[in-house]
Amino acid sequence: MTMQDKPPLDRWRADAVLEPERKLWGLPQIAEVLGVSVDKARELAKLPEVPISRPVGSGSYFAFRSELLAWLRGQPTHENP
Repeated sequence: MTMQDKPPLDRWRADAVLEPERKLWGLPQIAEVLGVSVDKARELAKLPEVPISRPVGSGSYFAFRSELLAWLRGQPTHENP
């Protein structure tokens, strides 16, 4: 694979490479990583197996990007028959 075969290194790819353990604050950022709406991210945050946290007394949700991606990889795919 040559450099021309790789996608350009933009700000988001650089963050993923340089800061894989980056903490995401707020449902909009979490939803973006998951590829879902903010409302769906809020629903997912209620499930104990989803690595989204909301500290007691805090109005903000947070998650580690690497944990979200690991959780996503473990989810079954829904392919059309």
